[in-house]
Amino acid sequence: MTVPKKSVLVLDCADPEPLARFYATLLGAEVGPAGDDAGLLLVAGHSGTVLGVRLDPDRVPPSWPLPEDPQRPHLQILVTPETLDEAEREAVALGARPVAAEGGDLRPGSRTTQRRYADPAGHTFVLTAVGVPAR
Repeated sequence: MTVPKKSVLVLDCADPEPLARFYATLLGAEVGPAGDDAGLLLVAGHSGTVLGVRLDPDRVPPSWPLPEDPQRPHLQILVTPETLDEAEREAVALGARPVAAEGGDLRPGSRTTQRRYADPAGHTFVLTAVGVPAR
């Protein structure tokens, strides 16, 4: 029998509280401590999604997407096609910075169903329009 487990993607950053609040607001989630681990905050959403944000004072923001630096693990946030533009406005209003992948185009009207951003600490995430509800 396998021991029950829960997977959590953890983002390291120099200042975890603002980053945890960024993702909590973006995802409509709550922020709370991770038990006895004072350096880890958990962002828990209503759909059961959990994201960790951990203190690492020496963390340097990732440089993706540079040609010499391949795509790294990143969050992919699913939204319906009709809410993609609104989700993009929310992310940018909260401090996300649009980034282009190789061959990407940031001009209005030329965007695809996948839009790439850097969060306030420099981690990449993608808003992706899918044909089923995100929740």
